[in-house]
Amino acid sequence: MMKRKRMLPFGYKLMISYLLIVLIPVIIIGYYAYTTSVQSIRVQASSSIEGTLQQTRENIMYQVNQLIRMTDQLYWDYSMQESLRLRENGWVVYETTIKSIEPKLQNAVNLTPNRALLRFYVQNEQFPEMYALHKAGTDPLVRMETYELFHMKRILSEPWYTNLPKAGSNGIDSSVYWRQIEEDEKFGNISLLRHFYDYNKLQHIGFMRVVSRIKDMLRSVDYEKLGESSSVVVLDENERIVYASSGSRTFAKLESWSDKWTEKHLIVKLPLPSVNWTIVAMVPDKQLQKEAGKVKNLTILVCIGSFFVLAFISWFVSRFFSIRITKIIHSLNAYRDGRFDKRIQYSGNDEFYQIAEAFNEMGNHINTLIHKVYLVNVEKKEAELDALQAQINPHFLYNTLSSISKLGKLGEIDKLDEMVAGLAKFYRLTLNRGKVIIPVQLEIEQVKAYIAIQKIKYGSRIDVLYDIETDVYGYDTVKLILQPFIENILGHAFFQAHIVITLRAYVDGESIVFKIIDDGIGMKSETIKQIWAPGGTGIGYGIRNVDERIKLHFSAKYGVTIGSCYGAGTTVMIRIPLYKESKPSY
Repeated sequence: MMKRKRMLPFGYKLMISYLLIVLIPVIIIGYYAYTTSVQSIRVQASSSIEGTLQQTRENIMYQVNQLIRMTDQLYWDYSMQESLRLRENGWVVYETTIKSIEPKLQNAVNLTPNRALLRFYVQNEQFPEMYALHKAGTDPLVRMETYELFHMKRILSEPWYTNLPKAGSNGIDSSVYWRQIEEDEKFGNISLLRHFYDYNKLQHIGFMRVVSRIKDMLRSVDYEKLGESSSVVVLDENERIVYASSGSRTFAKLESWSDKWTEKHLIVKLPLPSVNWTIVAMVPDKQLQKEAGKVKNLTILVCIGSFFVLAFISWFVSRFFSIRITKIIHSLNAYRDGRFDKRIQYSGNDEFYQIAEAFNEMGNHINTLIHKVYLVNVEKKEAELDALQAQINPHFLYNTLSSISKLGKLGEIDKLDEMVAGLAKFYRLTLNRGKVIIPVQLEIEQVKAYIAIQKIKYGSRIDVLYDIETDVYGYDTVKLILQPFIENILGHAFFQAHIVITLRAYVDGESIVFKIIDDGIGMKSETIKQIWAPGGTGIGYGIRNVDERIKLHFSAKYGVTIGSCYGAGTTVMIRIPLYKESKPSY
């Protein structure tokens, strides 16, 4: 009897062939994934660092803009320009200085969250200088004074003043300049420099200098956001290190930038345009190499794991479970097509039977789950509406109570009584038994109550015109959507002694349109972009609040639109649907 020749079983041959087929693609894909990941680490790290720097830059620019807004309050104050035209000696000038100039300087300084010193220089030497004597060589920001008044002749011959850019063809230079002058560099300070003009006569009548600490402006610069071995430095226009935050002491001792660091670090730079500085992040290559090593090890583990998993699953499924998997796939495809009545017909007593049973139970419960998720989303939406609305009232209450306090101190009892009564009416309409949706007529009454309060405060300085069509009555709206815009006008649009506000309401197709129009200072296009910027900044919080509440309740096609011409006024349009509240049916 001949011995049978030993041979490798067909199953093993098939398995070995399959393993080779699986192994080659896994190695190729793993190698490609590793090399691509290593190459993209620097790109991803650079993108991540840039995002962190952008956030840091926004924080810095917020501090910078606070100081600029402080000078804006004086720069666009026409009453102050008129005061500085006085050419009378004695009591009139003294009274103007005490009652007009000094309060405006103090109010401007109060706008800054950090310590700052305002030095205001005037051409008109009939105004007295106001300053305190201090020992030479002391930091001006540790003194008690927050503002000083000098004559222009003190700085006319100073190099830093004569080197400032010249005014344009119209003789006006509204630019803001940032310089380290006089004792600034010694004490780690920086000065905001700005000319002051009489826009009625187009004459240069003064100069503003605001001294602040660089450390306060750059407090958000922190290397720990990038890693323990990283560094973040701020360079001036001459590439000198103004400020450094680093886990290493190296950069703290250096004074200027060196290009040799680009060979050992990943460098990301972002400009700070207003101050003509640059913020630079440096991540050592060693830190990136650690990440590359992790990617290498992870890639190897994934490739090995993928190989064994693929080999095992393929062998197991191809020999035994292909038919059962096909049944499940057919049922899943039916669910993907939206046919939730599909069921798996399977007989047996193994794991696939349990899968089939669970699958069928899932089909029975899926409509119930969809219904529950819908209810949860509705409740979440209502909670978000309540939370957003709750953020508006405290700000107005604070301002009104401050006004009431001032009237009480001044002894204006009649006005105080009117304001308290108006405040009570406003909050009675605002609370409205806790309802978020109120009739349109109540919303209009509410804003009228608010305006009545403000009329007590501003008197004849504001005029309000109403153009309300009767068609809008009988419908409902989200409450407190008009008052924040009136508050914004009174807080930001004033640039003359008088302002006119027009409130319109009318039906447009299937919508109600509210328009709030003023003839105030208006807004630049850059300011409007900042209001709608994602994430948002400190600008336009109340506007975004109203827009979000309308969209949350009525959908994204409704909300707030802003149109403005700088120097001519602003128009805000609020669009809501023709809506009458009724209980939803599920």
